[in-house]
Amino acid sequence: MTTAAAREAEFASALAALSAGGRASTEAARALSGPQRAGVLMLSLGDKVSSRIWKMLDDDEIRLLSIAMSQLGPVGSDAVEGLLLEFVGRLSSAGGLTGNYDATERLLSQFMPPERVSLLMEEIRGPAGRNMWEKLSNVQEQVLANYLKNEYPQTVAVVLSKIKPEHAGRVLAILPEEFALDVVGRMLKMEAIQKDVLERIEQTLRTEFMSNLSQTSRRDSHEAMAEIFNSFDRQTETRFLTALEEQNRESAERIKNLMFTFDDLAKLDSGSAQTLVRQIEKDKLAVALKGATQTMREFFLKQMSTRAAKMLQDDMQALGPMRLKDVDEAQATLVNLAKDLAAKGEIMITKNRADDELVF
Repeated sequence: MTTAAAREAEFASALAALSAGGRASTEAARALSGPQRAGVLMLSLGDKVSSRIWKMLDDDEIRLLSIAMSQLGPVGSDAVEGLLLEFVGRLSSAGGLTGNYDATERLLSQFMPPERVSLLMEEIRGPAGRNMWEKLSNVQEQVLANYLKNEYPQTVAVVLSKIKPEHAGRVLAILPEEFALDVVGRMLKMEAIQKDVLERIEQTLRTEFMSNLSQTSRRDSHEAMAEIFNSFDRQTETRFLTALEEQNRESAERIKNLMFTFDDLAKLDSGSAQTLVRQIEKDKLAVALKGATQTMREFFLKQMSTRAAKMLQDDMQALGPMRLKDVDEAQATLVNLAKDLAAKGEIMITKNRADDELVF
């Protein structure tokens, strides 16, 4: 028997012996806390196996587990046996382990270059589809048309020839007429597309368009804090930012730059803004605009028909004085709806429209 086979047989034999011991010895293991139980398991696995697991943990997990392990003290063999038995039992009854995006990304990072991992995770988290062209077919046509209308007609012809015909038709109908006719003419004359050309277009779409659309860049602590600050009402946000500026002006500026606020909605393209207006409850929009700047009011009113804009203005006037808290809540509802629509691929949000421009 080879050395590897002998080790496998030894492991199988030990596992069978543990299983034969029943569950009577698990009570001692259950007296340990969750982090302590994880610590016992890591110590039991040995340095070689546990070192691969350590690499997949983030800093907080490593810190919590290290503290628990350092405070374990002696652990009896019955507790260790009970813990291993319970772990194996849970694993087999559940049929496996629970996976998530972060765990998958950490695992891939062990054997893939960072840029490849980033592209793969963006593709996984983006709109549904097995490949780039299926994913594009699931992007809302207005969003895709707004992106394509600034590209070369030949590039647009290639993209539309690769996505679902019905989706390509809806996109063509939205594009400027002269531009769309140029694209149609190029599609009619199109011959076999060279593999390297197709790969370049696909790569650019993946890195520049889909990555912006899915908003999946790994967040640092400032990005996470910007999300928290976004949830504050106006007074709380001002209070925290002012205090933070006194302690760490650089961090305060980074957080402000990363925050997506109500005023950033003015950077939406017309198609995305109109989609947002159709989705929001009209009474919420009236309250949100009641406390908005004139610039923001004009931006949203421009996205409506003359009749709808007049009705909204009448509703705003009928509201009378509003509490600042109610205005903040309505504006936060609008921002959160925009984020939800962006996550579904129905609109694209950005703090700087130039970020979305592509050059082939």
